[in-house]
Amino acid sequence: MITVVANLKGGAGKSTVAFNLAVWLAMHDESVTAFDLDPQRTLTDVTEVRGEEGGVPSFDLYYGGVELVDTISKTGGEVIVDVGTADMVAVTGALGIADRVLVPVPPSQADIWSTQRFLTLLRHSVANNTPQVFVFVNRADTHHSVRESDEAEQALAELDGITLLKQRLCQRTAFRRSFTEGMGVFEMVPWSKASREFMRFAAELYPGMSSAQV
Repeated sequence: MITVVANLKGGAGKSTVAFNLAVWLAMHDESVTAFDLDPQRTLTDVTEVRGEEGGVPSFDLYYGGVELVDTISKTGGEVIVDVGTADMVAVTGALGIADRVLVPVPPSQADIWSTQRFLTLLRHSVANNTPQVFVFVNRADTHHSVRESDEAEQALAELDGITLLKQRLCQRTAFRRSFTEGMGVFEMVPWSKASREFMRFAAELYPGMSSAQV
């Protein structure tokens, strides 16, 4: 299954989500291959750190642009694709072969507007393909008195043609620290709130797989 992690706006947390999903799938003994189509190479950098630190399990990763789209389409197992809008040709190419598109959305009005524009782009980019589109609030507020995440979720729920995931991922230091070390958040701090959130998130996205730490 080809899962493309995408959004038009920078800072949505695409690479962090893509990396953690790739590690989570590998830990579940899945054959997983990651493709980094973002010129910023963030997914490539963190995967290299993981390799240098001897992190296991490992997964294959390829970096490039639209020339990789044909390779992606022929790759078996679970495929995670991280895209960046600095290369829109690669973005539209990846969307055209995706089985599903995962859209992380930080809780701000600007990100809601960007998501609406992205969904329009997606519909125009996949004339011969109809991927599932999963949207979720990423980098959500952690304080109960802050309402932006609730408001963002309500706005996303009104969008057509998407599935809104129930599980949010919050803005937590554990995600930054584990990413810096080339580790999944559930590896570095397995009993943290961030880890539990991610495990529930992954189990919602891949319901056929067990998630013992949920």
